[in-house]
Amino acid sequence: MTQNTGWGGPGGGWGGTPPWGGWAPAPAPQPGVIPLRPLALGEILGGAFSTIRRHWKQLVGVMLAVQAVVLPVMALEVGAAVAAVYRHIEPVFDPPFGTEPTAEHVVPLVVAGGTLFVLLLVTGGLGLAVLTALCPAVLKEAVMGRPTTFRAMWRTALRRTPAAAGTMLLTVLIAGSPMLAVIAVSLPLMFSAASGDITPAMLALLPLVLLLAAPVTVWLSTRLALAPAALLMEGVGPVTALRRSAKLVRGQWWRIFGITMLAGMIAGAIAYLIQLPFNLIGMFTVIPAAADQTEGSGPTSGMITALVVAFLAVLVGGVVSQMFQIGFTQLVSGVLYVDQRIRHEGLADAILAELASTAPTAGPAPAAPPTPPQPEAPTDT
Repeated sequence: MTQNTGWGGPGGGWGGTPPWGGWAPAPAPQPGVIPLRPLALGEILGGAFSTIRRHWKQLVGVMLAVQAVVLPVMALEVGAAVAAVYRHIEPVFDPPFGTEPTAEHVVPLVVAGGTLFVLLLVTGGLGLAVLTALCPAVLKEAVMGRPTTFRAMWRTALRRTPAAAGTMLLTVLIAGSPMLAVIAVSLPLMFSAASGDITPAMLALLPLVLLLAAPVTVWLSTRLALAPAALLMEGVGPVTALRRSAKLVRGQWWRIFGITMLAGMIAGAIAYLIQLPFNLIGMFTVIPAAADQTEGSGPTSGMITALVVAFLAVLVGGVVSQMFQIGFTQLVSGVLYVDQRIRHEGLADAILAELASTAPTAGPAPAAPPTPPQPEAPTDT
């Protein structure tokens, strides 16, 4: 039994090849970036690119707004952590000759490092959750061929950010559970081997266990890959979104895995090409300044300026390439979700019905012209 949740409902799908010699069916409707029928590989990738091309202002606008909040917050967290343990840095990393760092200085650095790691992880995860909610929201409008605005997408993404963060956390815990189990077992074994309680030969079993756990992690990750799209397009909670993803991927695991991997490689290659010019700008800015630097002298103002320009260039390139990489992979996952629902749940009919119900209706019929007054009949006096 198919499940009628959120965007669309069960029913017949589109597509299919006519028998040899038969008549060809009419082409499937295409109100937006993809035709409403089962999609081929090129159409899935093309749908993601078309969404970026048509709605790049909304995508880039929200992504830049997220980066404008996340990066300064991360910088403040790093600055606060360094300021809190500044007096312990030199005794640990540059102790006097012949002495070892004491626990008085090592412990604060370890605590500050662990706290900073957690804070950066939470901050970055919340920013990624906004982008995870944004891409399916934009894709839904792109599939239906409807215009959208920055404000609408910003509000939608923020409203679904807690649910997206919950979905991401559950996905990491479920898909990463085999690897987490290996780490939980390996750390005590490594400490025991270092103290001599067990032989180091027992550690040779860890790579074998790791090889067994990695395929399970990949399998679970692919099963849950469509959860972000289900979360936003159907308006469900994190647990239901994970279940919906597992149901939609069932029987199509290798196809989903292959397309997802291909999309990741394409996104990585394009992100590298985006970042390369910025890296070259930074390199060619620093090299002349370094050549003019006198040996043994302190950094000149020109060198400091070149380093700042190089850092900003690399930072901008990294931000732009990261935004494209995240956006493209999320859009491909969203198109795969739409494709799976078209194939198995008749989403095409639901989309057409929703478009028909929201189409502007004709205005009221014009009123009939007034009837001219009739002359009065003469009366006998």
